[in-house]
Amino acid sequence: MGCGFLEGVYQEALEFEFGKRKIPFERKKELVIYYKDIELQKKYNADFVCYEKIIIKLKACSKLLDEHISQVLNYLNATNFKLVILVNFGEKSLKFKRIVL
Repeated sequence: MGCGFLEGVYQEALEFEFGKRKIPFERKKELVIYYKDIELQKKYNADFVCYEKIIIKLKACSKLLDEHISQVLNYLNATNFKLVILVNFGEKSLKFKRIVL
């Protein structure tokens, strides 16, 4: 599709591609956030969770920044997930980072 669209457009297209490839996923998956082993009332809505264990975080910005990586590291720490794939559709070609705790 190229760059220039909002994240929601890429999210819809990616949902189509996951389905086409039979990749199990949940879109806008609500995840519990923990603080010192206490479940908080506030939840995190992941763009996607694939295979029940991989958070997919979408961005549509000119460049991935350290702040984006910090954000997904916080998601991992707060949700007890171990892997995030951070995908940026905003650059000339698709960029992604695999972040593991």
